[in-house]
Amino acid sequence: MTERCRMPCWLLGLLIVVLGGCGHALAQTWPSKPLHAIVPFAAGSATDVVPRAVLEPLSAQLGQPIVVENRGGAGTTIGAAIVAKAEPDGYTLLATSSAHTLVPTVYPRAPYDTAADFAAVVSLGTSPNVLVVAPAKGFKTAQDLVAAAKAKPGTFNFSSAGVGSATHLSAERFRMAAGFEAMHIPFRGGAEAITEVLSGRADFLFTPLGTVLPQVRAGNLVALAVSSPKRAALLPEVPSVLELFPNSDYPFWIGIFMPAKTPRDIIETFHREAVKTMQLPNVKERLATLGMEPMPATPAEFDARVRAEIGTTGVLAKAAGLQPNQ
Repeated sequence: MTERCRMPCWLLGLLIVVLGGCGHALAQTWPSKPLHAIVPFAAGSATDVVPRAVLEPLSAQLGQPIVVENRGGAGTTIGAAIVAKAEPDGYTLLATSSAHTLVPTVYPRAPYDTAADFAAVVSLGTSPNVLVVAPAKGFKTAQDLVAAAKAKPGTFNFSSAGVGSATHLSAERFRMAAGFEAMHIPFRGGAEAITEVLSGRADFLFTPLGTVLPQVRAGNLVALAVSSPKRAALLPEVPSVLELFPNSDYPFWIGIFMPAKTPRDIIETFHREAVKTMQLPNVKERLATLGMEPMPATPAEFDARVRAEIGTTGVLAKAAGLQPNQ
């Protein structure tokens, strides 16, 4: 009996050693072909522009092209599902934003588990959403806006890049903290939401700083506050919402993810090379002009942040009255 099982046990042990080394061997040869990055947002949005600003020079660093594809729709779940179901070999990436953490609350039937099916790889940074209005509205401060909305309940509205987007949740967070009512008008992308404010049809909007900074500097929009805990480096004269109302800030970040079972060696390599790329002077300057500020985190730390925000964002979404999409 002992003699019979000795060979199978030996073979089993060998198999374990060989298979255990496969991930390491794969990492040593990676990348050996082009990478594919899915952006689950419309072209031209902050979550499209920022990853491209990093992935293009990163492709030179890795020695392989990184093909970026926009696959928006269904609250980012269409594009994210492609990555969740992809082969975990390090060749398929998800470039997304903090809206990723809202999916379990608003899309409970999404074809993936946000916490379990993705591995956080690298943070590309954080950016405040800025509260903007058209000059014709006559608001000089955020307090002016809030006072006017309270004086005429039910008459104010705000635009966003879509239900559950960071632009939506920033506005809801601020509105609830300040204690006024406003109707939400969602659009399919940030460009349309900005146009509504420029035209005066929407009273206000929270949107990533980099997307409206030229309009603010040209005087076409007035910046009243930023949604980050502190003032933005590009708009130091504009207050943080926390200077005005407690519990009114909303984190907006952009990052890269891979399928959960991707070998850790590959994740660590991509993280290391991406961080190097973001430190290049031209890339660093480009990210700064887009309103991005560093949000340093190891892959493990980034993963932990995502898991924590799934809970906190879910609480915010329910308080704002967002209904699960069945």
